[in-house]
Parts: sequence; C-alpha cells; structure tokens
Amino acid sequence: MTDQHATADTAAHDTVDLDAVAVERDRIRATHLRAPGDRPASTARGLHHTALVSSDVDRTVRFYQDLLGFPLTEVVENRDYPGSTHFFFDIGHDNLLAFFDFPGLDLGPYAEVLGGLHHVAISMEPSRWEAIVERFEAQGVEHAVHSGTSVYFTDPDGARIELIADPLGEMYGETVL
Repeated sequence: MTDQHATADTAAHDTVDLDAVAVERDRIRATHLRAPGDRPASTARGLHHTALVSSDVDRTVRFYQDLLGFPLTEVVENRDYPGSTHFFFDIGHDNLLAFFDFPGLDLGPYAEVLGGLHHVAISMEPSRWEAIVERFEAQGVEHAVHSGTSVYFTDPDGARIELIADPLGEMYGETVL
C-alpha cells in the first residue's frame, strides 16, 4: 500500500462512525449468522479457481512458482479470448489460482475498486510461511507482516495477496467455519 493510499484510507476512516458500524455488524450477525449446527450444508463443493489478470505470463510464473512455491499445473489458450493464455497454479487442497493475459488489450494497472478484488488469502503451513517471509526479506520483496501469521504483498501486476499461517477455517486462532 502506498503512503498516499494509506493516508487517503486513514482520512476516510476518520469520518466513519465506528459505534454505528459496530451496531450494524451486530445486527447483521444477529439476523443472518447461524450456529454451526443450525447452518445448512453449502451448495458449493469448494473454490475451483480464482482468476486474476497477468500482463506478463513468464514473469507471473516466475513469481508464483519460483518465489512462492505454487506449482504451475496447466497452460492453455483462453476459450473466451483467442490468443490469450489461461494458466493455473496449485495452491493446495485441489484449489487453483488462475491467470489470464489479454494481449492487445490495454487493461492498465491493477486498481482496488468497490466491488473489485481486495486480496486473495492463501493458507500455508507455519514453517513454509516463515520461509516465504525470510525469502521476501532476502530478495527485497516489499511486504507487511500482521498479527504474526499474515504477510501481505503485491504480485507483479499489483494484486494484493495474503499468505496466512492459520489453518483453513481459522483466522487468528478463531474458527470462521
């Protein structure tokens, strides 16, 4: 996050009525959140893949496979845009992180917008998480560690990624499933 972005976020946040936000959060929780035993089973089987945009396939492969350790599993032509490459990385538990490139289109830089992607959070074993943080430090990759179990960084195209050492279904030691 740039200092300018952080300053704008802080200024906007200063105008928010935090008490009203907490009251609304409590209302949503009371209205919609069901206890684990009272929840219906999900209609989904899981996340098949999340697709992001890549401006440079080779650079993206080097970043995700070589730096982060997510094996490249497939490279195919995008069925919806001839000449575009659709490629996939294994992020564990039969989940994939996918990318498209769109040669010939000027998509511009990544932008965080309302309704857009804020970040993708990927769970890792704590020892692997620590090794990635050490690799970031050794290679000068900008990153920020929060709460001792989350590291945030941006990929080569600016998408924000979080690697979290908490197990799937937990966040900072609390069950979220």
